[in-house]
Amino acid sequence: MITLAGPHSISEEIKRSRFIARAAPLRSAEEASALVAELSDPDATHNCWAWRVGEAYRSSDDGEPGGTAGRPILSAIDKQGIDGALVVVTRFYGGIKLGAGGLVRAYGGAAARCLREAAKVEVHPTVRVTTRVPFDATGVLYGLLDGLETTDREERWSEQGLVIVATVRVADLDRFRSALADATRGQGRIEVGQAP
Repeated sequence: MITLAGPHSISEEIKRSRFIARAAPLRSAEEASALVAELSDPDATHNCWAWRVGEAYRSSDDGEPGGTAGRPILSAIDKQGIDGALVVVTRFYGGIKLGAGGLVRAYGGAAARCLREAAKVEVHPTVRVTTRVPFDATGVLYGLLDGLETTDREERWSEQGLVIVATVRVADLDRFRSALADATRGQGRIEVGQAP
């Protein structure tokens, strides 16, 4: 998944109206309202916005004619394949009407330019897993985990063997589960979510 490395903004003037596009990473839909408020300018004529986090998305024309601002901003996010991002395009009206087509081009164009120029990072979704193996399979488990990108690894011994809690990429989970089952003849177990 591609997302923004951090906030970015651009400013441009179109027929005497000033458009300021501000983009920022967005981790969850629940954070969107606060981020919209933070990136908006209360003195502006309009603060139009859109965001996407996975399958969830929203947009607002903030008083502009329906479909002329929020949707073009969302389209800019989607066309660049960015996830986990919010864009607010603020307009200070300059006295010349742009018409529906002009508004679509202005809002969508400002958002697209802002996103194009913003630094991006590739993010791999992760999940926390708890892995349990008997004593005689500890070497196997260490070997499998060393072959994965893991973070925040914690280990402890129990009466049944070794327990390791770690964060792994979601994309690696099925392969890890299958390899562990094969290597331990079904005795190794993986549970998604951290153990108590």
